[in-house]
Amino acid sequence: MNHQAPPTPIRILLADDHALVRRGVRLILDREPDLEVVAEAGDGAEAISMARAQEIDLAVLDIAMPRMTGLQAARELSALKPGLRILMLTMHDNEQYLFQALKAGAGGYVLKSVADRDLVAACRAAMRDEPFLYPGAVTALIRNYLDRVQHGEEAPQLLTPREEEVLKLVAEGHSSKEIAEMLFISVKTVQRHRENLLSKLGLRDRLDLTRYAIRAGLVEP
Repeated sequence: MNHQAPPTPIRILLADDHALVRRGVRLILDREPDLEVVAEAGDGAEAISMARAQEIDLAVLDIAMPRMTGLQAARELSALKPGLRILMLTMHDNEQYLFQALKAGAGGYVLKSVADRDLVAACRAAMRDEPFLYPGAVTALIRNYLDRVQHGEEAPQLLTPREEEVLKLVAEGHSSKEIAEMLFISVKTVQRHRENLLSKLGLRDRLDLTRYAIRAGLVEP
């Protein structure tokens, strides 16, 4: 009898800053013969270095992580590895996160509260290049599309990716010196970015920037 070798499992990188969540998600995925978690990361920056270091087919990224969000990591990973499939994992049923995730190159959006029900299907859909959205997200997308049709196209993205990185780190309480070291740029450049952020967004100070970063989904309240 001719036995076919089982197909190679989908190699998954899992990024979430809560070890307990990672363990739970890993249990869901590793139960399936066609899915295998081969790398775990605690934040977006770590996820990117792991994706560089080894072969992965699919990245499952938590949206809200310190240092670099899942959305920022998704953008970088899309540029770094164009063939890589990306899923966002989130606690928040939030339209703004959803649209940002799709813009960042994610092929699916899974709520943590129903991960045990949806995540496996979402992983398989991502590998078939099919989008995976929870039902409420589909409604939000349709409503957003109809709004845009009614009012003309949506406004362009205000901030550059670098400005967004600086904004997130400012909101997390890092000093200009710390931000300069983390991003490998000069303190003067960080200060210029901060000034640009304030004038672009029409804000006054760090507190305003932090509030804006929370609303934009860059940091958790």
